Formats: sequence, structure tokens, C-alpha cells
Amino acid sequence: MRRREFISLLGGAAAWPVAARGQQTPVGLRRIGALLSSSADDPLSQTIVGAFSQGLQELGWTLGRNVRIDYRWAAVDADEVRRFAAELVSLAPDVILAFGATASRAVQRASLTLPIVFVNTSDPVGAGVVASLARPGGNATGFLSIEYGMSTKWLELLKQIAPQVTRAAVIRDSPALAGAGQFGAIQGAAPSFGVEVSPIDSSDAGIIERSVSAFARRSNGGLIVSTSRLARRHRDLIIALAERYRLPAVYPHRYYIASGGLIAYGMDFIEQSRQAAGYVDRILRGEKPADLPVQAPTKYELVINLKTAKALGLDVPATLLARADEVIE
Repeated sequence: MRRREFISLLGGAAAWPVAARGQQTPVGLRRIGALLSSSADDPLSQTIVGAFSQGLQELGWTLGRNVRIDYRWAAVDADEVRRFAAELVSLAPDVILAFGATASRAVQRASLTLPIVFVNTSDPVGAGVVASLARPGGNATGFLSIEYGMSTKWLELLKQIAPQVTRAAVIRDSPALAGAGQFGAIQGAAPSFGVEVSPIDSSDAGIIERSVSAFARRSNGGLIVSTSRLARRHRDLIIALAERYRLPAVYPHRYYIASGGLIAYGMDFIEQSRQAAGYVDRILRGEKPADLPVQAPTKYELVINLKTAKALGLDVPATLLARADEVIE
């Protein structure tokens, strides 16, 4: 399996949030707060944490020697995200790392002066977190999860791997800016692919199940799962529904495919977590978020699960397999 180098990090990472509580910061120790919009026992979250920690180590920061990280985990509840954001700000860290748009907005609402580095955030300008991508202008900067125009790539991949699809349900986070932006891009491109698209709200497992079930009653359907912390939370259900109703589905990240999904195209979480460590390092050494431009993903992964394709009776084009970064058999 890929990324074996993180295995040794993950066990230790799970203990960091607990160990960090209630300790005094030794003199000379720099302090980082980290707010994640996920649960501490989520393997993906632990991989992200491990990558970030390793990135810091490569830049000369060692946990317990010259840096300390205070983690807070807020899976979905918005009130919990706001509470943990305020709690981290009260600790007066040198910088806060915020994973996801909800976390970054909550931290900035809690402090307009404390430096923030955000990761996996789709529209920081629209959310008011930064003034512009090139010149953030405030106390926050970081890394985009997706540019809206790239959402059309999911529709293109769906047609390539399942040409018979003429209808696509887009599972999205309805209230989020990213949910509207990604769906809008897909909807705008749909006529050129001969596909009719419709949205499905990802806020509740019951809504997802009922909506997918109703959508699957007609033939030639497929699914597109957009970047959404809520969809991530319900990913096992979404993958199971795609299998149950034999719906070809395109996902935004590799971890869906490792769990049995068909095909994914999206940013590399490991790469972006390492990049975030670089920005945190620069801030700890005196640079300001306002002077660090927001960066788009530098690496996208195309991952295909051949076992799932065979179960759906799909013959994956050789050209698509040749482009894949990883093929799971």
C-alpha cells in the first residue's frame, strides 16, 4: 500500500490531542493550535495529522522540544467547531492550523489578529476569510481544496467510465458556498455532455438514502460526490448506496476509492498537509499571513477501483487506466 511511511506516525498522532490538554508550555516552545472538522478516530484525519507533523519535522520542528501542537476535533456540529475555535484562540498559540472552510471561518471569527493557515478550503474569498488569493491582506492564508471549474472534471470522468449515463445526482453540502459553486459548475457543463443533473443534500443520512433511492428508480443514472465534510462523514453510506443501486459514482478523493468507490479525482491531502507545514514554519519564523498568497492544489490524483468497475459491469477504457495515478484491483 502507498504511504507506508505514515504508519508509525498515526499511532502517536491519535494520542496528541489528549496528551496536550492541561500541560504548561515550556519556555522557548512555540505553540500551534489545530482545529479539524472531523473525528479523532477517522483514519483520514490521522493521515493528515501525520503528514503535517512529518512536514514540520523535516523543517526542524520537533514535538516536545521546540514546538507543541494543541489539537481540537469537531466532527460536524457547528456549535462545537465555534467552541473549539474560541478555546484554541484562548490558548494564545503562535499560529492556528484550520482544516476545512468551517474551521477556518470559525477561527477567524474568534480572532482577527492571530495567524491562521487553512487547508482544504474551497472559497476563502467568497467566505470573507481573505481579501484575495494573491494578497490575503489579513491574518489568514492557506491552501484551496478545489477550484470550482475543476468540478466539471468529475462529470467528464463519469461519462468516460460509464458512457450510458444521461442523469447524474450531485451529492453536495447545500448551505456551503462550495456546494453551490461546485454544483453550478457541473450544471453549466452538463448539456455539453448530454447529462441532466440534480442536487442531493448531504446533511443527513436519511435524506441521502431516500434521495439516492428515488433517483435510482430511473435508468442511466450516476452519482457525483462533491467536496463536502458532510459527504465525507457519510461516505460509507454513499458508497454502499452506489453499490446497492449499481450506480457509477465519481468521488473527490482517493479515500472513497480505498473504501470501495469506483473512481476519484481530487487533490492529494498528503501533499497539501506538507505544504501547510511549510507555511506554518514561515509564520513561526516571522512572516505574516497577509504576505503569503493562497495556493491552489499542486497535485491531483486519479484513482480507479477495477474491482468495483467489474462489479458494475463497466469496461474501463485503456486511456483512462493509463492516466491513473493508482489502480486498485
